[in-house]
Amino acid sequence: MPNKIVAAVLILGAIGLLFITGCYKTTTLLVDNTPAVTKAVSFSTDIVPVLTASCAKSGCHSGSVSPNLSSGNAWNSLVNGSFVDKSAPKNSVVYLWLTGKSGPAMPLGASNNPSNINGLILAWITQGAKNN
Repeated sequence: MPNKIVAAVLILGAIGLLFITGCYKTTTLLVDNTPAVTKAVSFSTDIVPVLTASCAKSGCHSGSVSPNLSSGNAWNSLVNGSFVDKSAPKNSVVYLWLTGKSGPAMPLGASNNPSNINGLILAWITQGAKNN
């Protein structure tokens, strides 16, 4: 009887190996490796300077492309323009764009966006997306 069990396990294992080796990848899954920001994030002190330096450039998000991320307009454009989802921060449009999950990662041409903007934006939204 034990020989039959061993034989059955070996046969099932061999069949399993055939299925596994016949599998192949058709989709790339983007892994969210955003470092956690645990400090309180201030929109005016932490977020605006990074947006101004990296996003609110001529021809980008300075008024010609939505959202307008210039210093006087950024908060209103993000929060009232439906780019922020306070109930599900990782589903916020601005976060999806920054991480490359909704098109090319922003800012365009940057191999890694500067000043940990992904983590800052995610922490800011998680903390209530305050205009502070």
